[in-house]
Amino acid sequence: MSKGNNNAATSAKKRGQMYDVWRHLKRNKGAMLGLAIVVLLILMVAFAGIIYDYEDVVIKQDIPNRLQSPSAAHPFGTDEMGRDIMARIFHGARMSLGISVVAVCFSLVVGGILGASAGFFGGTVDMVIMRTMDILLAVPNILLAITIVAALGASNFNLILALTISSVPGFSRIVRGAVLTVRDSEYIEAARAIGAKNGRIILSHVIPNCIGPILVQTTLNVGGTILSTAGLSFLGLGVQAPRPEWGGMLSSGRTYIRDYSYITMFPGCMIMITILSLNLLGDGLRDALDPRLK
Repeated sequence: MSKGNNNAATSAKKRGQMYDVWRHLKRNKGAMLGLAIVVLLILMVAFAGIIYDYEDVVIKQDIPNRLQSPSAAHPFGTDEMGRDIMARIFHGARMSLGISVVAVCFSLVVGGILGASAGFFGGTVDMVIMRTMDILLAVPNILLAITIVAALGASNFNLILALTISSVPGFSRIVRGAVLTVRDSEYIEAARAIGAKNGRIILSHVIPNCIGPILVQTTLNVGGTILSTAGLSFLGLGVQAPRPEWGGMLSSGRTYIRDYSYITMFPGCMIMITILSLNLLGDGLRDALDPRLK
């Protein structure tokens, strides 16, 4: 069979696998609800700048209109500075989701490399990498992130760095476990037999066959990272005012929570809904990618 025919057969097989996963995912109503909410959040992030002007609506103070209840002009009301809460939630989604996704992507790359190396090579490499990860895992993620940001200073870069470092151990363990299940497979032995280098084997054969648990872990980890981002901003170690971020909005509005509960209710609901949707989607992907449940 020619090389072109082999590539066509491989592409057809991949399309068939993707369709099979999508077919099983559609059967899960919770996962589809989570996917719909995630799509809406992505649209919110994409069009926030078009719907609400950042300088005039989001961060500009309007003291005469402060602490207004929800109305047609301000569906979510206004905060203690007279800023529209709905506009700040839309732009806050950019900060909360953007920082979390970037941090998870970095931790996925670093943790994936470390976990794949530990699982594939084993021996001393595995021991050194995993014992280092065990040391990091001994410290709670949020406490480790607080320590790093407090030491380096509050900034978006340091926040992403802290969230990345605190998430690396989880990814490395997931990837290592997945790699161990395929390391001794026949196609890996065949790749070694034809002289393929270790780096090519890991990237071309090992990682693609471990994509299921990695994808599920990534989806679930984004939700946890959003919660950590909000927690750090609530403590004053995350996104700094006047930039909107859901956790920071909770922190600034807690003084007025008794008489103006909507100030904290709407940002809190956004955090809850976002994390819930990602967890529903992650659970659905786990079921769809698990061959034992098909």
